[in-house]
Amino acid sequence: MALPLPSAPAALRRRRRREHARTLAFLSPWLIGFGVFFAYPLVSTVYFSFMRYDGFTAPTFAGLRNWDYVLTRYPFFWQGLGNTLWLVAVMVTLRVAFGLGIGLLITKVKTGAGLFRTAFYLPYLAPPVAATMAFAFLLNPGTGPVNHLLGELGLPQPGWFTDPAWSKPALTLLAMWGVGDLMVIFMAALLDVPREQYEAAELDGAGPWQRFRYVTLPAISPIVLFAVVTGVIQTMQYYTQAIVAGKVASGVIGGSGQQFEPGYPHGSTWTLPQMVYSLGFQRFDTGSACVVAVILFALSMAFTSVLLRRRSGLLGED
Repeated sequence: MALPLPSAPAALRRRRRREHARTLAFLSPWLIGFGVFFAYPLVSTVYFSFMRYDGFTAPTFAGLRNWDYVLTRYPFFWQGLGNTLWLVAVMVTLRVAFGLGIGLLITKVKTGAGLFRTAFYLPYLAPPVAATMAFAFLLNPGTGPVNHLLGELGLPQPGWFTDPAWSKPALTLLAMWGVGDLMVIFMAALLDVPREQYEAAELDGAGPWQRFRYVTLPAISPIVLFAVVTGVIQTMQYYTQAIVAGKVASGVIGGSGQQFEPGYPHGSTWTLPQMVYSLGFQRFDTGSACVVAVILFALSMAFTSVLLRRRSGLLGED
């Protein structure tokens, strides 16, 4: 006796289950990585921000005491937040503008473009610690060659990393020196702009600035957005260069028992990532460190959302 054939809805459900299982199998490497390296750390950080935890004893519930301490009683939080936002606003803007300018310049060069491209890209490969120490030497207000040259030209000689008014501009100069990554990205985007659009704009009487504004910028706007978003996220995590510059300028470059003023000079290079390290690994106040980490994540998400929505509004996208 022949067995009855399965009904169409049952067969369809089984086929959908197989398709879902196959899809999950292909997605499993990403899902595992997302869960282990993003979702779990994020949830744990939020959880520990409400706990009293020193990394050794069992955590105990602290309510909003960690948040109250960081936002109202920790003396360096608002200064670190202001420094971080300054770096985001100024450093990211200048790096993107400078990288785009260098990319435009090299795409116009007829002879020696490869040499210029290599010369501007090589600084990006320098290790951050070595590059910062070299800049601290070059910008040393007493013996550095930069101030010596400025003195020979009769120009003011800033204190750079030893002056609170010039420490963040000095870090910005260091970031612009290593702009080779953005230069390469912008060069690839600029070379991809159709030449026909430039020719049509030139026939319509558009000058160089008009061609840049109405042809180049719209064509490379996704790359500009990528550079700005990644620059904001990287600057919100700004740690190595700031702390190395402060230590070198203050004369504390290593050894045990040496006292170092955080954010030297006078807290002008103190950033939120340094605060996370100081609270979590020097004071063993993991709960307060997690509060600062959550604030960093929230600020990064807010900046990214605003930038994406702004671009969508300008382009008329839904």
